[in-house]
Amino acid sequence: MGKPRRTRAAGPRGEHDRAGFQALVAAAAEGIVRESGLRGLGMRPLAAAIGYAPNSIYNAVGDLDQVVLRVNARTIARLHAALEAALDPEAPPQANALALAEAYLAFVASDPAVWSLVHEYVPAPGTAIPEEHPRALAEATGLVGRVLAPLLPDPAERERVVAALWAALHGLAALSTSGKLAALTPETPRVLARMLVGRVLGAGASHAETR
Repeated sequence: MGKPRRTRAAGPRGEHDRAGFQALVAAAAEGIVRESGLRGLGMRPLAAAIGYAPNSIYNAVGDLDQVVLRVNARTIARLHAALEAALDPEAPPQANALALAEAYLAFVASDPAVWSLVHEYVPAPGTAIPEEHPRALAEATGLVGRVLAPLLPDPAERERVVAALWAALHGLAALSTSGKLAALTPETPRVLARMLVGRVLGAGASHAETR
């Protein structure tokens, strides 16, 4: 049997396989958003940035919704890596939960423009979601769930707490990066995140001990 043929992207030069071309497009989209924001992101600027025709992107990746969803999947995957790096296997779960909250905020502060796509960009109704997106989100939230498992042994309760904390940190980060948090409080995002996690897990831990 001969060697399997590699699937090439739709670019005229055929320099990348499909996965490589999709990664090239996503990386270029991130660069445009960092420099010019969401308003600067379009198929023509994106095609010009990678040196391909717009049709190459449409054929290998899809429309702009698909591009942004793949960028968001990469962003969440990078967030997952940052959260995992913040964990100390020797630390108690409460300390690791606080470390996760701080790592979340630090990640957002380090790349606010690209992270903003996660909450600002709304795809058209009926847009197909690339499988990378839910998988990346499940891995990131699953990491939080594993950290909280010793404090919240009931799976259903733990799932609700993870969702609540994730949503709260997401909102806190969004307010912080948009400059709107100061209108609510003079406290820093870090102080608020630590208070939030401490209160939620304090109640959750007590509840778990009395079950």
